[in-house]
Amino acid sequence: MLKRTTAVLLFSALAAPVLAEDVTITVWAGGSNDADAYRIDAIEIAADMLEREAAIEGRDLNITVEGKRDFGGWEEFKQGVTLAAEAGKAPNIVVTSHLDIAPWSQAGYIVPAEDYLDFDAWPLNDIYPNLLEIAAYNGIQWGLPQDAESRPFFFWKDTMRGIGYSDEDIAALPDKVAAGEYTLQDVLADGKKAVDMGLVQEGYGFYPRPSNGPDWGQFYQSFGGTLQDPETGKLVLDKASMEAFYQFFADAVDAGITRKNHLGTDWGQWYSEVANGKAATWHGGTWHYARYTGKEGNDDFFGTIEFSLIPAGNETGRANTITHPLVYLVTDQENDDHEEIAAQLVKIASEPRLNSLHAIKSAHLGIGQQQSNIELYANDRWASEATERLLINANAQPNNLDYGAFSEAMFKGLEAAWTGVKSPTDAVAELEAELTAKLGDNLIVQ
Repeated sequence: MLKRTTAVLLFSALAAPVLAEDVTITVWAGGSNDADAYRIDAIEIAADMLEREAAIEGRDLNITVEGKRDFGGWEEFKQGVTLAAEAGKAPNIVVTSHLDIAPWSQAGYIVPAEDYLDFDAWPLNDIYPNLLEIAAYNGIQWGLPQDAESRPFFFWKDTMRGIGYSDEDIAALPDKVAAGEYTLQDVLADGKKAVDMGLVQEGYGFYPRPSNGPDWGQFYQSFGGTLQDPETGKLVLDKASMEAFYQFFADAVDAGITRKNHLGTDWGQWYSEVANGKAATWHGGTWHYARYTGKEGNDDFFGTIEFSLIPAGNETGRANTITHPLVYLVTDQENDDHEEIAAQLVKIASEPRLNSLHAIKSAHLGIGQQQSNIELYANDRWASEATERLLINANAQPNNLDYGAFSEAMFKGLEAAWTGVKSPTDAVAELEAELTAKLGDNLIVQ
């Protein structure tokens, strides 16, 4: 997949010494805190390796890495990248959502990683194909996955025991979910038992995330929905699947399994409740493990919690999980050599050992298959089990310019059905009207 050769001489062995080259590479990382420091630190380590390689080849290459992650939030980060790019001062490398690939590639802010890197060679040929696909758009490999995560379904073991499950039954749940033998209808039935038996409070039989996010696409898929048509790239509104998805949450509320006013619950309250057994079942992210076992004080995660894919909703749906990896993107610069250096740095940072530093420190999942052979990663039970159980089955939200509008409208319809403002049928009808008006030919309605 290596296409561009304009800067290849920079990394060729030279016969004679050359003058020192001093290069500053700036890295901006969105959505990052202390636990995510290796999004930038890995680039610094990669720079040291690249300098050492250059020295062996007789070149004096000095790379200074300047990182920034102290943004006020995703909106401030993305606005900052956009304004900097428009002014011709974009950071060389950005760590951002894969959903930014579509708009930023169209705007000319980023350059294709495939122009500089050979994806058929190590270490890029070791990256999970489904994660590479997520970092591509319109048949072009724009970036590299920086990390991975997944969004599992969780069970509180003591509550499941209380409604009649043996330890063997609980241990079998992940496989039963994957096989479609335990569905969202079973979630409703078990949640109702837990409430009726007083094992959890009313509204805590199934305790979903309290705000919008990528997770809701999983439940649409659970009932057979497809987010994007693979042939045309257009977004898809499957009305029957969407209505079944909305109906599931309306039924959960009507049965007292989920609270009618649940949406908008404070996240701090939500984390504390699910990590300590107040809810029978819930869904969240793999990175929640660090929060549950850290701030929330659950010091026996595997003894108290079981996890699986999101269960199928009916016979037309499937068990699934959505991953929302951040990606390394190289921005358009006046100096192609700087683009080449940036691309080489993100390639080195993607090697299994380096990526594992970030994965384990931040409770994310790895990007490459060989990370299971890195002791730091292999010896971490959560990373190992979550990778095997979830990551290989993960899909993603589409890299489509209109998906943001689709996602917002889908959630608005869910909220209307959830709170009883509209019936699921009427909520879908309004969703269809809104998406048809906004997306036009970029939407397939079925």
